[in-house]
Amino acid sequence: MFDNLSAKLDRAFKNIKGQGRITELNVAATVKEIRRALIDADVNYKVAKDVTDSIRLKALGQDVLISVSPGQLLTKIVAEELTVLMGQESVPVNLGGNPNTILIAGLQGSGKTTFSGKLAHYIKKKGHSVLLVACDVYRPAAIDQLKVLGAQIDVEVFAEIENKDVISIAKNAMKYAKAHGKKSVIIDTAGRLAVDEQMMTEISGLKKQIKPAETLFVVDAMTGQDAVHTAQAFNERLNFDGVVLTKLDGDTRGGAALSVRRQVEKPIKFISTGEKMDAIDQFYPDRMAKRILGMGDVLTLVERAQQNFDEKETQRINKKIKKNQFGFDDFLIQMEQIKKMGSLKDIVGMIPGMGKAIKDVDIDDNSLKPIEAIIKSMTPKERSSPELMNGSRKIRIAKGSGTTVTEVNQLLKQFDQMRKMMKTMNKMGGAKALSNFMK
Repeated sequence: MFDNLSAKLDRAFKNIKGQGRITELNVAATVKEIRRALIDADVNYKVAKDVTDSIRLKALGQDVLISVSPGQLLTKIVAEELTVLMGQESVPVNLGGNPNTILIAGLQGSGKTTFSGKLAHYIKKKGHSVLLVACDVYRPAAIDQLKVLGAQIDVEVFAEIENKDVISIAKNAMKYAKAHGKKSVIIDTAGRLAVDEQMMTEISGLKKQIKPAETLFVVDAMTGQDAVHTAQAFNERLNFDGVVLTKLDGDTRGGAALSVRRQVEKPIKFISTGEKMDAIDQFYPDRMAKRILGMGDVLTLVERAQQNFDEKETQRINKKIKKNQFGFDDFLIQMEQIKKMGSLKDIVGMIPGMGKAIKDVDIDDNSLKPIEAIIKSMTPKERSSPELMNGSRKIRIAKGSGTTVTEVNQLLKQFDQMRKMMKTMNKMGGAKALSNFMK
């Protein structure tokens, strides 16, 4: 999402890279480019001006240490200012109350229902029993969509098909939740337009009646500054507690994500990408600032690994690596766990220095499918002992997986190289470090 902004900021820093010291002249030129980059990214002009004015004052007020170049110093200052712009501190979702109730609001098509499912999955992984409530009584497929999502994550969905009174549905859902020991209740409401007085009155009344611990406003990040204006209008009526940015994997300029916190004065609590139920992250302003500047996001990468890598499975594979018994079945398990962490491009982009390297590279998540097909076309014995492979076996595997013998050979070669690397790492103690990272 922030690829264009990242590229333009990188170009802006070139004005000062290689300079021996910070001067008013080279800072002015760099700050001008930064302001232009922010405005091009659809950040509100006044917000962009305030941020760049602050960057200029900070840059001119600091001496450059011998060990730090002007470019490095300015990058650090920009990271700090972007962090402040997006809220400075992460604000977690409020999970208090018994049951804890979260009201989801937003425009039509903003991704509320999908986010409701993702949030239920997120809270469930924290050990809470969750109830999803279908209060979108206007969109015909809304209830069915929520039920499908609930089935995917094994979360119960409360719905009253014939009842069109959302306050009545919500109250009945609360009673049901208490009776069945549900700790968290997530209420998915109908998408509405800010100018639709009847719909706005309905959701305002719903909030007054159920008194949720948290009201979240879902914003489609692809709508740019319109999203900020809509958030302001909703906030005047609902006084919501936080913002959720969806579709951050879309091809958009990203200005809404940068300026919504400053203009609405409410924290961004979650960011959401893609359709997978685990494609949701708590929002950390400092981490997002670093990702925008191509500095990576190791902390989020580690957290995703901790959430998706099974500790016992990691220990089992680590023992096999030590004995040099790592096979294709183990590799397949590792691939499945990596896929749960999100899109491959997103994961690689979190590694420091890799964001810029892959910005023009098309990393397709489907690129793993031929590898999976090849492995699944092997016999159990072949998976555990790849050295058994001969010409006839390779031909059979290629036919069974819909690939070529060349592709089978390529995978076998890469796998052999990986096993050798793991063996070397194990001798150096690296396997233990890798295991600790995955836990």
